[in-house]
Order: sequence, then structure tokens, then C-alpha cells
Amino acid sequence: MIENFAETNSRRSFFGKLAAMATILTGASRLSAQQSTPAQQSAPPAAAPSSPEGDRPRPTGNHTYNGIYYFSGTGSNDGYPKEDHVTVTDPFEKHVTRTMDALKKSLERNGSNMDNILNLQVFLCLPLADSNPTPTGKARFDAHKAQYDALNKIYATYFSPGKAPSRACMAVEWIPGDSLIEIVGSARVIA
Repeated sequence: MIENFAETNSRRSFFGKLAAMATILTGASRLSAQQSTPAQQSAPPAAAPSSPEGDRPRPTGNHTYNGIYYFSGTGSNDGYPKEDHVTVTDPFEKHVTRTMDALKKSLERNGSNMDNILNLQVFLCLPLADSNPTPTGKARFDAHKAQYDALNKIYATYFSPGKAPSRACMAVEWIPGDSLIEIVGSARVIA
């Protein structure tokens, strides 16, 4: 039990440090962007029209800088009206398909496409619901492995042959917005 506790704390420490570094880097890029001259900065993307149907994702800090579109927080309920949201008890494959569709739409609205993604970080979590007890031990590993395999089958269909970007995939405890998957990354702007 003590070994397991130490291992958990090491992972928490690692992800805490990773989050701190991301915050520092994000802050540093914003500071750099503020200090550059207007000629060095890309024009901000045109605002997409908003509608009551919820066709726009939640604000996540997505932005374009020097021809690169940086996106964060794309999940399975982004771009869907509240009455059409999935919940953590819906099939994982539905979460993946909706997230990939939301990402594709976000890229297209911002002058890019799936084949111009430079890198992705994909976060997966198991459903946290009273009706679905969270597995432990090998069963937990097997559940995450099943998610990973399901992700890969759907994921591959969104890219032209040989165009899938570099990717990291991580299992986390919780993702906001009732999503079982969230994607962060960057893509070249082509329009």
C-alpha cells in the first residue's frame, strides 16, 4: 500500500510539474506576443457567428499566432447544444467521434484542417458515475487499454494516409464538461 501511495504521489507530482511548466510556457508566449510589434503578429481569426444552438465550442483560449493555430480543451460536448450533450455514461466511441468532429470544425473555422495538425495531446478518463464503479488494478489498466484501442480505430479515420500528427495520449482522473476525452494541440494555418 505504501508503494502504491508513493507511486500515486510521484505521478501527481509529475503531472503537477507538467501543468506548472505549461502555465509558465503559456504565460511566456503571451508575454512574447504582447511585446512583439503589430507587424509580427498574425491577424486574429474572424469571429464565427454565435447561435443559440450552441454551434461554438466553450471559450478555451484557442488562438492563432505566426501562422499556427493553438487549440485547447476540445471535448465531446463542444459545439453541441446543451440538450444534445453526452454524459459520462454514454459509449466512449461516441465521445471520441464527437470530439474529433468538434476539432475538425474548429480547425476549419480557423483556416486549417486535420492534415495540418502538428501535434496533439489526448487525455482520456474513465467514466466517474455511481452507476459505473471505477475499476482498480489490472481491470483499470484493461479499461484504459480498451479506450486507447477504441480511440485509435476512430482517430485514424480523420486523417489522410500518412498525415496523422505526432500524438501523446494520457489517462487522467477527470475531464470537465462530462467528456471522457479532451484534445490539445496545434496546426498550421493554410487559408
